[in-house]
Amino acid sequence: MVPPPRAGNPATQPTHRRPLYRACAGGAVTASGAAIAGRKPNSVTTIERRLSAITWNYAQRGLPLDRKDRHIVTVLAGIRNTHAAPPRQKEAVLLEHLIAMLETLPRGTLRGLRDRAMLLIGFAGGLRRSEIVGLDAGRDQTNDSRGWVEILDKGMVVTVRGKRGWREVEIGRGSSNATCPVVALQTWLNLARIAHGPLFRRVTGQGKDVGPERLLDQEVARLVKKAASAAGVRPDLTETERAEKFSGHSLRAGLASSAEVDERYVQKQLGHASAEMTRKYQRRRDRFRVNLTKAAGL
Repeated sequence: MVPPPRAGNPATQPTHRRPLYRACAGGAVTASGAAIAGRKPNSVTTIERRLSAITWNYAQRGLPLDRKDRHIVTVLAGIRNTHAAPPRQKEAVLLEHLIAMLETLPRGTLRGLRDRAMLLIGFAGGLRRSEIVGLDAGRDQTNDSRGWVEILDKGMVVTVRGKRGWREVEIGRGSSNATCPVVALQTWLNLARIAHGPLFRRVTGQGKDVGPERLLDQEVARLVKKAASAAGVRPDLTETERAEKFSGHSLRAGLASSAEVDERYVQKQLGHASAEMTRKYQRRRDRFRVNLTKAAGL
Protein backbone atom coordinates (compact mmCIF):
# COMPACT_ATOMS: atom_id res chain seq x y z
CA MET A 1 0.00 0.00 0.00
CA VAL A 2 1.25 3.47 -0.90
CA PRO A 3 0.62 6.36 1.50
CA PRO A 4 -1.80 8.79 -0.15
CA PRO A 5 -0.20 11.98 -1.49
CA ARG A 6 -0.96 15.35 0.00
CA ALA A 7 -4.41 16.74 -0.53
CA GLY A 8 -4.99 18.52 -3.79
CA ASN A 9 -6.97 18.54 -6.98
CA PRO A 10 -5.61 15.93 -9.43
CA ALA A 11 -6.43 18.22 -12.36
CA THR A 12 -3.98 20.83 -11.06
CA GLN A 13 -1.08 18.42 -10.66
CA PRO A 14 1.69 17.82 -13.23
CA THR A 15 0.80 15.14 -15.77
CA HIS A 16 3.10 12.47 -14.32
CA ARG A 17 1.58 12.87 -10.85
CA ARG A 18 -2.13 12.78 -11.66
CA PRO A 19 -2.37 8.97 -11.93
CA LEU A 20 -0.98 8.74 -8.39
CA TYR A 21 -3.95 10.64 -6.98
CA ARG A 22 -6.36 8.30 -8.73
CA ALA A 23 -4.35 5.20 -7.89
CA CYS A 24 -4.19 6.13 -4.20
CA ALA A 25 -7.81 7.18 -3.83
CA GLY A 26 -9.02 5.68 -0.60
CA GLY A 27 -5.47 4.77 0.39
CA ALA A 28 -5.27 1.48 -1.49
CA VAL A 29 -4.31 0.29 -4.95
CA THR A 30 -5.72 -2.64 -6.87
CA ALA A 31 -3.42 -4.13 -9.47
CA SER A 32 -5.85 -6.54 -11.05
CA GLY A 33 -7.91 -3.89 -12.81
CA ALA A 34 -11.11 -5.54 -11.59
CA ALA A 35 -14.19 -3.39 -11.33
CA ILE A 36 -14.87 -1.88 -7.91
CA ALA A 37 -18.30 -0.81 -6.71
CA GLY A 38 -19.81 -0.93 -10.17
CA ARG A 39 -16.99 0.97 -11.87
CA LYS A 40 -15.54 -0.05 -15.22
CA PRO A 41 -12.40 -2.22 -15.02
CA ASN A 42 -9.18 -0.31 -15.52
CA SER A 43 -7.47 -0.73 -18.88
CA VAL A 44 -3.97 -2.18 -19.11
CA THR A 45 -2.62 1.26 -20.04
CA THR A 46 -4.26 2.80 -16.97
CA ILE A 47 -2.76 0.16 -14.69
CA GLU A 48 0.72 0.65 -16.15
CA ARG A 49 0.43 4.43 -15.88
CA ARG A 50 -0.63 4.22 -12.26
CA LEU A 51 2.19 1.82 -11.48
CA SER A 52 4.60 4.36 -12.97
CA ALA A 53 3.10 7.05 -10.74
CA ILE A 54 3.48 4.83 -7.67
CA THR A 55 7.11 4.08 -8.61
CA TRP A 56 7.78 7.80 -8.96
CA ASN A 57 6.21 8.44 -5.55
CA TYR A 58 8.38 5.76 -3.93
CA ALA A 59 11.49 7.30 -5.48
CA GLN A 60 10.56 10.74 -4.12
CA ARG A 61 10.31 9.24 -0.64
CA GLY A 62 13.57 7.35 -0.91
CA LEU A 63 11.82 3.98 -0.79
CA PRO A 64 12.76 1.00 -3.00
CA LEU A 65 10.28 -0.28 -5.58
CA ASP A 66 11.73 -2.40 -8.36
CA ARG A 67 9.36 -2.66 -11.31
CA LYS A 68 11.54 -5.50 -12.61
CA ASP A 69 10.78 -7.60 -9.55
CA ARG A 70 9.57 -11.00 -10.77
CA HIS A 71 6.30 -10.75 -8.84
CA ILE A 72 5.37 -7.42 -10.47
CA VAL A 73 6.55 -8.59 -13.90
CA THR A 74 4.55 -11.83 -13.66
CA VAL A 75 1.34 -10.08 -12.61
CA LEU A 76 1.61 -7.44 -15.34
CA ALA A 77 2.36 -10.09 -17.98
CA GLY A 78 -0.78 -11.96 -16.94
CA ILE A 79 -2.87 -8.80 -17.10
CA ARG A 80 -1.55 -7.94 -20.57
CA ASN A 81 -2.15 -11.44 -21.91
CA THR A 82 -5.69 -11.55 -20.56
CA HIS A 83 -6.99 -8.00 -20.90
CA ALA A 84 -4.80 -6.13 -23.42
CA ALA A 85 -6.61 -4.71 -26.45
CA PRO A 86 -5.24 -3.41 -29.77
CA PRO A 87 -4.27 0.27 -29.56
CA ARG A 88 -6.91 2.79 -30.62
CA GLN A 89 -5.30 5.55 -32.63
CA LYS A 90 -6.63 9.06 -32.51
CA GLU A 91 -7.78 10.63 -35.75
CA ALA A 92 -5.20 12.90 -37.38
CA VAL A 93 -5.94 16.60 -37.88
CA LEU A 94 -4.85 16.94 -41.50
CA LEU A 95 -3.96 20.25 -43.17
CA GLU A 96 -7.41 20.77 -44.65
CA HIS A 97 -8.96 20.00 -41.26
CA LEU A 98 -6.66 22.46 -39.49
CA ILE A 99 -7.48 25.30 -41.87
CA ALA A 100 -11.20 24.68 -41.41
CA MET A 101 -10.76 24.58 -37.62
CA LEU A 102 -8.85 27.88 -37.64
CA GLU A 103 -11.72 29.52 -39.50
CA THR A 104 -14.07 28.75 -36.59
CA LEU A 105 -11.94 30.78 -34.15
CA PRO A 106 -12.82 34.47 -33.71
CA ARG A 107 -9.92 36.67 -34.84
CA GLY A 108 -11.01 39.68 -32.80
CA THR A 109 -10.81 38.12 -29.34
CA LEU A 110 -7.90 37.24 -27.08
CA ARG A 111 -9.24 33.73 -26.60
CA GLY A 112 -9.49 33.20 -30.34
CA LEU A 113 -5.93 34.46 -30.90
CA ARG A 114 -4.60 32.22 -28.13
CA ASP A 115 -6.40 29.15 -29.44
CA ARG A 116 -5.17 29.88 -32.96
CA ALA A 117 -1.56 29.99 -31.77
CA MET A 118 -1.97 26.78 -29.77
CA LEU A 119 -3.37 24.82 -32.72
CA LEU A 120 -0.72 26.05 -35.17
CA ILE A 121 2.23 25.50 -32.83
CA GLY A 122 0.93 22.10 -31.76
CA PHE A 123 0.55 21.04 -35.40
CA ALA A 124 3.73 22.55 -36.86
CA GLY A 125 5.85 21.45 -33.92
CA GLY A 126 4.28 18.02 -33.53
CA LEU A 127 4.05 18.76 -29.82
CA ARG A 128 2.24 16.84 -27.10
CA ARG A 129 -0.47 18.73 -25.28
CA SER A 130 1.62 18.90 -22.09
CA GLU A 131 4.51 20.33 -24.11
CA ILE A 132 2.29 23.05 -25.62
CA VAL A 133 0.95 24.41 -22.35
CA GLY A 134 4.30 23.90 -20.59
CA LEU A 135 6.10 26.50 -22.72
CA ASP A 136 7.40 29.80 -21.34
CA ALA A 137 8.38 33.01 -23.11
CA GLY A 138 12.01 32.44 -22.11
CA ARG A 139 14.41 30.11 -20.34
CA ASP A 140 14.24 29.45 -16.58
CA GLN A 141 11.24 31.69 -15.99
CA THR A 142 8.95 29.39 -14.00
CA ASN A 143 9.37 26.31 -11.83
CA ASP A 144 6.81 24.22 -13.72
CA SER A 145 8.12 25.05 -17.18
CA ARG A 146 8.61 22.29 -19.76
CA GLY A 147 10.43 24.52 -22.24
CA TRP A 148 10.65 27.89 -23.91
CA VAL A 149 10.56 29.57 -27.33
CA GLU A 150 13.04 31.76 -29.19
CA ILE A 151 11.65 33.71 -32.14
CA LEU A 152 14.08 34.28 -35.02
CA ASP A 153 13.89 35.85 -38.48
CA LYS A 154 13.12 32.60 -40.32
CA GLY A 155 11.05 30.92 -37.63
CA MET A 156 11.30 29.93 -34.02
CA VAL A 157 13.14 27.33 -31.97
CA VAL A 158 11.14 25.52 -29.30
CA THR A 159 13.26 23.90 -26.62
CA VAL A 160 11.07 21.36 -24.87
CA ARG A 161 11.41 18.59 -22.32
CA GLY A 162 9.55 15.52 -23.55
CA LYS A 163 9.41 11.86 -22.60
CA ARG A 164 12.96 11.24 -23.79
CA GLY A 165 14.57 14.37 -22.37
CA TRP A 166 15.26 17.77 -23.87
CA ARG A 167 15.03 18.41 -27.60
CA GLU A 168 14.93 21.36 -29.96
CA VAL A 169 11.99 21.72 -32.33
CA GLU A 170 12.40 24.05 -35.29
CA ILE A 171 9.22 25.69 -36.56
CA GLY A 172 9.68 27.67 -39.76
CA ARG A 173 7.51 30.55 -40.88
CA GLY A 174 4.51 29.61 -43.00
CA SER A 175 3.81 30.52 -46.60
CA SER A 176 0.92 32.76 -45.45
CA ASN A 177 0.49 34.95 -42.37
CA ALA A 178 -2.97 33.45 -41.92
CA THR A 179 -1.52 30.01 -41.24
CA CYS A 180 1.94 30.92 -39.92
CA PRO A 181 2.51 29.60 -36.38
CA VAL A 182 5.18 32.24 -35.69
CA VAL A 183 2.89 35.12 -36.68
CA ALA A 184 0.05 33.60 -34.65
CA LEU A 185 2.24 33.36 -31.54
CA GLN A 186 3.65 36.88 -31.95
CA THR A 187 0.14 38.30 -32.35
CA TRP A 188 -1.08 36.55 -29.21
CA LEU A 189 1.94 37.58 -27.13
CA ASN A 190 1.75 41.22 -28.25
CA LEU A 191 -1.98 41.69 -27.66
CA ALA A 192 -1.95 39.64 -24.43
CA ARG A 193 1.14 41.59 -23.29
CA ILE A 194 3.08 38.48 -22.33
CA ALA A 195 6.84 38.87 -22.11
CA HIS A 196 7.61 36.59 -19.19
CA GLY A 197 6.24 33.30 -17.85
CA PRO A 198 3.72 30.87 -19.35
CA LEU A 199 2.86 31.39 -23.03
CA PHE A 200 -0.68 30.09 -22.88
CA ARG A 201 -2.87 31.32 -20.04
CA ARG A 202 -6.48 31.62 -19.07
CA VAL A 203 -8.48 34.46 -20.59
CA THR A 204 -10.85 35.96 -18.01
CA GLY A 205 -13.12 38.97 -17.55
CA GLN A 206 -15.44 38.19 -20.46
CA GLY A 207 -12.47 37.61 -22.72
CA LYS A 208 -10.74 40.93 -21.98
CA ASP A 209 -8.14 39.96 -19.37
CA VAL A 210 -5.28 37.46 -19.38
CA GLY A 211 -4.55 35.77 -16.07
CA PRO A 212 -1.17 34.62 -14.77
CA GLU A 213 -2.05 30.92 -14.52
CA ARG A 214 -0.80 28.39 -17.03
CA LEU A 215 -3.45 26.40 -18.92
CA LEU A 216 -3.89 22.73 -18.06
CA ASP A 217 -3.01 20.26 -20.80
CA GLN A 218 -6.63 19.06 -20.94
CA GLU A 219 -7.51 22.44 -22.46
CA VAL A 220 -5.63 21.47 -25.63
CA ALA A 221 -7.71 18.33 -26.03
CA ARG A 222 -10.92 20.30 -25.42
CA LEU A 223 -9.87 22.89 -27.98
CA VAL A 224 -9.17 20.27 -30.66
CA LYS A 225 -12.49 18.52 -30.02
CA LYS A 226 -14.46 21.78 -29.98
CA ALA A 227 -12.84 23.21 -33.12
CA ALA A 228 -13.15 19.91 -35.01
CA SER A 229 -16.85 19.79 -34.14
CA ALA A 230 -17.45 23.43 -35.12
CA ALA A 231 -15.66 22.91 -38.43
CA GLY A 232 -17.60 19.73 -39.19
CA VAL A 233 -14.43 17.69 -39.64
CA ARG A 234 -15.21 14.13 -40.75
CA PRO A 235 -18.93 14.70 -41.37
CA ASP A 236 -19.41 10.93 -41.55
CA LEU A 237 -18.91 10.78 -37.78
CA THR A 238 -21.48 11.54 -35.11
CA GLU A 239 -20.67 14.16 -32.48
CA THR A 240 -19.93 11.43 -29.95
CA GLU A 241 -17.63 9.58 -32.34
CA ARG A 242 -15.85 12.80 -33.28
CA ALA A 243 -15.26 13.63 -29.61
CA GLU A 244 -13.76 10.18 -29.06
CA LYS A 245 -11.51 10.17 -32.13
CA PHE A 246 -10.02 13.67 -31.88
CA SER A 247 -7.73 14.82 -29.08
CA GLY A 248 -4.53 16.76 -28.47
CA HIS A 249 -2.57 13.89 -30.00
CA SER A 250 -4.41 14.50 -33.28
CA LEU A 251 -2.11 17.45 -33.92
CA ARG A 252 1.05 15.30 -33.73
CA ALA A 253 -0.53 12.67 -35.97
CA GLY A 254 -1.59 15.43 -38.36
CA LEU A 255 1.94 16.70 -38.86
CA ALA A 256 3.28 13.18 -39.37
CA SER A 257 0.58 12.49 -41.95
CA SER A 258 0.70 15.84 -43.79
CA ALA A 259 4.41 16.68 -44.05
CA GLU A 260 5.66 15.36 -47.39
CA VAL A 261 9.34 15.18 -46.47
CA ASP A 262 11.86 12.48 -45.68
CA GLU A 263 10.65 10.36 -42.78
CA ARG A 264 13.72 11.06 -40.66
CA TYR A 265 12.84 14.77 -40.43
CA VAL A 266 9.38 13.94 -39.11
CA GLN A 267 10.92 11.48 -36.64
CA LYS A 268 13.26 14.18 -35.33
CA GLN A 269 10.46 16.73 -35.02
CA LEU A 270 8.26 14.35 -33.03
CA GLY A 271 11.16 13.20 -30.86
CA HIS A 272 10.71 9.52 -31.65
CA ALA A 273 13.44 6.99 -30.93
CA SER A 274 12.58 4.86 -33.94
CA ALA A 275 11.14 5.24 -37.43
CA GLU A 276 8.65 2.50 -36.61
CA MET A 277 7.03 4.70 -33.96
CA THR A 278 6.82 7.58 -36.45
CA ARG A 279 5.08 5.33 -38.99
CA LYS A 280 2.35 4.62 -36.45
CA TYR A 281 1.47 8.32 -36.60
CA GLN A 282 1.33 8.47 -40.40
CA ARG A 283 -2.32 7.91 -41.23
CA ARG A 284 -1.78 8.43 -44.99
CA ARG A 285 1.16 6.05 -45.28
CA ASP A 286 0.99 3.54 -48.11
CA ARG A 287 0.94 0.30 -46.13
CA PHE A 288 1.22 -1.86 -49.24
CA ARG A 289 4.08 -0.05 -50.99
CA VAL A 290 6.10 -3.24 -50.49
CA ASN A 291 3.80 -6.08 -51.54
CA LEU A 292 5.30 -9.35 -50.31
CA THR A 293 2.40 -11.31 -51.80
CA LYS A 294 3.30 -10.28 -55.36
CA ALA A 295 7.00 -10.53 -54.58
CA ALA A 296 6.44 -14.17 -53.64
CA GLY A 297 4.83 -14.82 -57.05
CA LEU A 298 1.16 -14.96 -56.05
